[in-house]
Amino acid sequence: MRELGAEALSDAELLAILISTGIKGKPAEEIAEEVLERFGSLSQMANVPLEKFLEFKGLSDVKIIRIAAAFEIARRLSKEALGHGEEE
Repeated sequence: MRELGAEALSDAELLAILISTGIKGKPAEEIAEEVLERFGSLSQMANVPLEKFLEFKGLSDVKIIRIAAAFEIARRLSKEALGHGEEE
């Protein structure tokens, strides 16, 4: 990410960064790919109840909370951007 920039990474690669570490025999990127495959996209993932993430081997409470926090930051940034656009 440092060399190419965040925009050069796939959705799975970005999600793998949030997941941080995998488990024995399954790296974080593989877990991220499974999650995206199940839910279809990042935007669909954003609306999934947190307990659904517990179905994935390798996703602990801490990792799920980290993902949820990232989605909440995105929501707030989106709201803020839309709010500023209306003021102009």
